[in-house]
Amino acid sequence: MPQPADLLQGTLDLLILKTLALETMHGWGIALRIQQVSKDVLQIGQGSLYPALHRLEYKGWIQSEWAASENNRRAKFYSLTRAGRKQLDNELATWDRMTEAIALVLAQKQEA
Repeated sequence: MPQPADLLQGTLDLLILKTLALETMHGWGIALRIQQVSKDVLQIGQGSLYPALHRLEYKGWIQSEWAASENNRRAKFYSLTRAGRKQLDNELATWDRMTEAIALVLAQKQEA
């Protein structure tokens, strides 16, 4: 199973931004959503998730606030900022170009 270290550089940030574009979530919820949507292929550990969340918050792409979670425990909830939405759009465009280019290289026929 691919772990965060196996992901292309910057892919974790893209996955987090995309997840938060849908709704405000706490850190563990973000990891679970990514795992569920990827059909358990991507499992983001706390050692990768929380440094990424701090990095994205430092860059101003997400913001956080403390609130009660669904089990009534105090948790930090993250949401996308306007700058984060713009960054997500930029990263999605870059992702599309990159995956298209990789597909072209992989589609080359091998010479006998």
